[in-house]
This record gives sequence, C-alpha cells and structure tokens, in this order.
Amino acid sequence: MKKCLISLLLTLVAVISYSQDVVILTHKSYTTHYSKSKHYPVKVEWWITKSSLTCPIKAKRSDKFIADPKSPSETNLQSDYTGAGFDRGHNFPAADASCDQIANDESFYFSNMTAQYPSLNRGDWKTLEMLSRELALKDDSIKIWCGSVGVANKIGTTSVPTQCWKVVYVKKTKEYMAFIFDNNTTKADGLNNNKVDLAKVEKLTGFKFK
Repeated sequence: MKKCLISLLLTLVAVISYSQDVVILTHKSYTTHYSKSKHYPVKVEWWITKSSLTCPIKAKRSDKFIADPKSPSETNLQSDYTGAGFDRGHNFPAADASCDQIANDESFYFSNMTAQYPSLNRGDWKTLEMLSRELALKDDSIKIWCGSVGVANKIGTTSVPTQCWKVVYVKKTKEYMAFIFDNNTTKADGLNNNKVDLAKVEKLTGFKFK
C-alpha cells in the first residue's frame, strides 16, 4: 500500500511539473507541446493528407522565423540561434503545408523549432520527412508525432536536446513506424539504423500513441 501511494505521489508530481512547464499551442495544421524551460517542443502532432500536398498553386516558403504570437515571450529565440551553428529544425515541416499559406507561415514559429545539428536536420530527419509525404501521396492520411528529449548543452536560453524522435502512423494500413535519432555531429546512417519499436519511444517520452 505504501509503495502504491509513493508511486501515485510521484506520478502526480510529474503531471503537475509537466503542466506548469509545457504550454499547448494549437495552430491551423499542427499542435505543439512547447517546453518553456527547454525552449523546444517535447511533442508536435499533425496529419498529412494527399489533398494537403496536391494543389495547382503552392504556398510560398517565407523562411521568416518568428516568435509564436500565442506565447511570444517564451518563443522569442532568434538571438539564441544566431551564429550558434545549429539549425532551426522544423518539427512540423513547411513542405507538409505546401498548399496552405497560413499553415506554411505558422510552421516557422519558434514553438515549432528544435536546435538540431545540421547533420541530423539535413540528413535522416529530412529523409523521414520526405518519406512521410510519399506515404501520404500513396496512402492518403498519415498521422505524425515528433519531439525531443534531454539537454546536451545550451545556446543562450535554448536547450539542445540529446535525442529527437518521430512516430508515423499510416491510417490505411494501421501501421506504426517509430524512430529515435541522436542529435549530434555524426553523419546520417539511414532510417533503418534509427528505427525502433514503438514501445521504446513511449518509454523515452512518456507519451502513448495508440
């Protein structure tokens, strides 16, 4: 009985701590769970559909990284990134909103950014983004969750996570694919070398995806 009470108390402390630190910001095409202390999203979620990618006139990529108007003081981070050598890594990619100018512009909010090493952001992370869009064009509805964990170091007030993760769900086949990437300077080694069981991401993050 005592062990159960201790376990319950620890769970309540964790829940309260999470709710005080993480703010949930919902935008047109994605929702971000943004850590005010780490200055990166612990979870971002959205859908990709065939119709969201196919249109006669594509949205213009602005590349204008700005504070999230729903949480401006906690996401005013441009000075942290300037000259730091880290990419402003999209969680919800601008290309996933290629047919919606508002959603495309909102993808550049800092509440959607993670300090990623270029080798990750421009390597396996980008490859997985492209694969997800290919799946959406083929099988239509794809649900994505992604985020980061840990603190390797800091650039200004922004934490550089130790790992970035992503879960891809294909509605048509009910298939899940899960990935964990180390956020460091190592070269891309392919998606298969970073693919893990869904349970491993759930254990790492504390989130459930079913």
